[in-house]
Amino acid sequence: MASKSDATAFNAPDFLQNLTHQPGVYRMYDDAGEVIYVGKAKDLRKRLGSYFRQQVDSVKTQALVKQIANIEVTVTNSEAEALILENSFIKKYRPRYNVLLRDDKSYPYIFISDHQHPRIAFHRGVRREKGEYFGPFPNGTAVRESLRLLQKLFPVRQCDDSYYRARSRPCLQHQMKRCLAPCVNLPSDEEYLEQVRLAKLFLRGKNNEVVARLVESMEQASHDLAFERAAQLRDQIGALRAVQERNAVSGSHHEMDVIGLYRESGFTCIHMLSIRQNAVQGSRNYFPKVPQHTQDSEILESFLLQYYLNRQHGQRSPAEIVVPDSLEHLKRFNEQLRSVSESNVRVLQPKRGERFQYRALATKNAMNAVQSKLGTQSTMQSRLQALNRLLERNEAVLRIECFDISHTMGDQTVASCVVFNQEGPNKSEYRRFNIEGITGGDDYAAMAQALSRRYKHAIERDNVPDVLLIDGGKGQLTQAETYFQDWPHPPILLGVAKGESRKPGLETLIFGFSRRTVQLPADDAGLHLIQHIRDEAHRFAITGHRQRRAKVKKTSTLEEIPAVGAKRRQNLLKYLGGLQQVKSASIEQLANVPGISRSLAETIYYALRDE
Repeated sequence: MASKSDATAFNAPDFLQNLTHQPGVYRMYDDAGEVIYVGKAKDLRKRLGSYFRQQVDSVKTQALVKQIANIEVTVTNSEAEALILENSFIKKYRPRYNVLLRDDKSYPYIFISDHQHPRIAFHRGVRREKGEYFGPFPNGTAVRESLRLLQKLFPVRQCDDSYYRARSRPCLQHQMKRCLAPCVNLPSDEEYLEQVRLAKLFLRGKNNEVVARLVESMEQASHDLAFERAAQLRDQIGALRAVQERNAVSGSHHEMDVIGLYRESGFTCIHMLSIRQNAVQGSRNYFPKVPQHTQDSEILESFLLQYYLNRQHGQRSPAEIVVPDSLEHLKRFNEQLRSVSESNVRVLQPKRGERFQYRALATKNAMNAVQSKLGTQSTMQSRLQALNRLLERNEAVLRIECFDISHTMGDQTVASCVVFNQEGPNKSEYRRFNIEGITGGDDYAAMAQALSRRYKHAIERDNVPDVLLIDGGKGQLTQAETYFQDWPHPPILLGVAKGESRKPGLETLIFGFSRRTVQLPADDAGLHLIQHIRDEAHRFAITGHRQRRAKVKKTSTLEEIPAVGAKRRQNLLKYLGGLQQVKSASIEQLANVPGISRSLAETIYYALRDE
């Protein structure tokens, strides 16, 4: 790792420019490669940017920043996940700038006692009292927030034993329906202990099992005509669904490696999450050198064999390895890996559940790593130089724009325009156009309208691009040629036509007006830049189209959604607690309902609410 005196010392502006706004955990390294600080953030770019302001009041922060030689980030799905993952990394690395959390005995826990009527409490220090301890948590605030949440979901006492023994009548917590009042023997022992068991399951992350038990109890109460009891259980299910946050960095799997793969514009990243002791203990990005036209399955197989066969002596393979669906011949590969590694490791490709959530998180981190690579200034400069050679330009390309069209069977057509400069995507100048007044599905007319609206005042505003990319073949390119044919200095027009198999690397480039065609090698840096811009235009158009489609369907009900019959409607309402909970549920929560696949969950999500 470079020293601070090197020319390659840590470049904060370059690093922050390409950092994601998603929540996550960051690790700061010194020039010896040691982790010196671990932190969490709701917005990684904003949080890390605060360290590098010109005026920093904290002496500790000033000293910390002087030691930074590198920063690594791990993206999470939520701030709550970042909080738990931060604790795992602090325990593992024990960085010297996290001095307040170095001693394990200082970590706070949630404690459930071993009494006849157990209590839930905050605990810090030596574990002398009998019972179960859940944690550790990074700080006391996290424990207190969790205790408040548990009190809303499960009416179990949180009072001191002395207060509990002195009661002769129910307290205010019982009147607020946050305690069953075991102090005065209002509930039976079995009824109270059932709530304690549910609270323990919830703390272990087994949320679906908790909901399943509550649903079963609610149905039994309805069958016994105990409607008041059924209503209480219904409210408890609704509260659980409303406040629970799916945690993808702490679960019930003791030992597991999770692999995520993402490829874009010539970069390939394999991200590995290492789960030990039911929590993420580390993560790392690998950027293998991949020959052109290599299949995803070959990349994964080569990585797995090289990684697990070259482990240091004494390192044991995990019990499970979760991999993407692109790995082919899973049974054969399982046998092969077991025979050469001399361990009983299992390679899995989950379709749903907790393992699936872990894999989605690994893929998310791999995508973030690739997009950070794509946005670095050195990468952009080398690719712009390659594009200049293709265009045979003497002057540098300063501005590139690209158009794409998105619609569903001709409805809610949206055109996107993305802008790139020498530093990469210039998102503040992205534009979308809702296309109206054309025949549904007429992409040529949609392109003509988008060009007219985009460049109507471009000359006087001095924002004419040097290069204009058109995602499509000769038909779409013709619309651009027609629009710019009378301009004295039109931009360079370049159509990007997909190959026969529509695979990246097989695109044909068509020059406007001359109609000269070029097919670049799949590993050409200029082609990678064109692919990156084209994919960004496609993503931006798809997002806009989905938002527009969702607005049209925002008054939809479950009965109007295709493939959602009576049984699935019943499951959705039962497991999520009601129609409002279904409308506000995430795609992951919808996909966890029995009978609802991931693709159907996405359909329901976009039909019921505006993203």
